Amino acid sequence: MRRYHPLALLAVFAAVWLPVRLVAQDLAPRAYVVTPIHSNAVTLTWSYYTGGLDFNGAIPVKDAQGTYNVPVATLYHSFSFFGRSANITASLPYAIGNFTGELNNRERSVYRSGLLDFNARMSVNLYGGKAMEVPQFVKWKQKVILGASLRVVAPTGQYDPTKLVNWGINRWAFKPEFGYSERWGHVVLDGYAGVWFYTTNPEYFSIPIPQPQTQAPIGSLEGHLSYDFSGLRGFRKTRAWASLDGNFWWGGITALNGIRNLDTKQTSSRIGVTVSLPYTRHQSVKVAFSDGAYIRFGGNYKNVSVAWQYSWIGHPK
Repeated sequence: MRRYHPLALLAVFAAVWLPVRLVAQDLAPRAYVVTPIHSNAVTLTWSYYTGGLDFNGAIPVKDAQGTYNVPVATLYHSFSFFGRSANITASLPYAIGNFTGELNNRERSVYRSGLLDFNARMSVNLYGGKAMEVPQFVKWKQKVILGASLRVVAPTGQYDPTKLVNWGINRWAFKPEFGYSERWGHVVLDGYAGVWFYTTNPEYFSIPIPQPQTQAPIGSLEGHLSYDFSGLRGFRKTRAWASLDGNFWWGGITALNGIRNLDTKQTSSRIGVTVSLPYTRHQSVKVAFSDGAYIRFGGNYKNVSVAWQYSWIGHPK
């Protein structure tokens, strides 16, 4: 395996630490970080979720609770896109969980195990991040970065229209996003603005038979304030960083057969922390925690995730 400058591998570590996407709104610090072209990474993540599911009266379920584990495999590759730094990430999650709640005045519990929807994201840096080989990259210093991305979720997850609880969403989802990142020494500020668009779910759980469901777009804002510990006494070789994370999203009113349900409007936010600890030239671990800050509709859950990543540049020799 060819050996590369630690700064180049650090960039790969930072670029692919994206949390598993079980729901539409995740927390992903440093999502627009620049890496040398031909950077690659394999990431294995385990996430644990627990908490309540508040449907705001939209469906006849009360006191809903869920506890579930989500392992996910992710691949990352960077390349040059018309001279700009670009990358693509693809993830395939699996989930195992238990859910309880009161349906029609009766206590119910369900167990689910199956694939979640496959998702992929392509990102391109528009300003401040031209495509660079390793020798150029190690001399480059980040200032302001502007980028854009498109995330696509494919309906490949486990789905049964006769069941209320499913891992898949049975429709396509698309999220175009604009990203900003700026560095001041050890401090990095990230901000993203995006919109989720959804196709129709042709068979949504309904009584007495499944019906087509549509959903309005969901706007989202996300921010991260992170700090690099590399270069400090006691951290000179760790290339570690930590981040405070937060987001806010709104919209998403659903409709069955064209009849809108205003109770499904979302106005919610999450906060969290992320710590990344590279421990060899090619390997790193990340730990993240997040919780609902304000939830009007959806899951007010806690999430803990732990991930291992192996990164390299070029091809094995």
